[in-house]
Amino acid sequence: MATLPLFPLGTVLMPGARLPLQIFEPRYVQLLHDLIEGQDERSPVFGVVAIREGFEVGEDGVLALHSIGCGALVTQAAALEGERFLVVSEGIDRFRVDSIDESAGTPYTTANITWLTEPDGDPVTVRELAARLRAELVAFAAVTDEEPELPDDDRALAYAVPDTVSLDVADRQRLLSSRDTESRLRLALSLVKREREFASALGAVAPPSAPPFNLN
Repeated sequence: MATLPLFPLGTVLMPGARLPLQIFEPRYVQLLHDLIEGQDERSPVFGVVAIREGFEVGEDGVLALHSIGCGALVTQAAALEGERFLVVSEGIDRFRVDSIDESAGTPYTTANITWLTEPDGDPVTVRELAARLRAELVAFAAVTDEEPELPDDDRALAYAVPDTVSLDVADRQRLLSSRDTESRLRLALSLVKREREFASALGAVAPPSAPPFNLN
């Protein structure tokens, strides 16, 4: 078990995805300071968890969080005017929130977490599902007149689906929470098929969600 500062958001961060944030709430400014000042001892990593109930802003805005989140490694940070900071981070490993660390004494939420492993499942099935998913993503992109950039790695492919297909928070959370690459690829395949059928029937499709430039 480890402890991790949490940053609740109205979206889901996937491993390998880029996350830009503009930070101005005092508690998250303090979180950033703590990460930067402590990077000699540990990497500047915070946990992104999707909000199950509530809102991103305000002291009492968040009422409930999903239990599976994604670590975010700070790769860039720049100070703006008025105690605002532009931070860019990258999704790394998944984690499970075990409990809130009430003894942490931080203005932001600090949790006791367990980092999760990344099992792949049956290798043959993974390769077959990944090939089918790539074909489905190409077919989806043909409907939307876009050129998908698909990773070669099968595990990364399962996480990269929201980069091509617009999915809501619930679907993104299901992908993140899948127990292994095989089940994640299987779920992603069904989601992309669903969205392609919608796009073909309606003749229009929502663009994939851009990385959230969040004003927290």
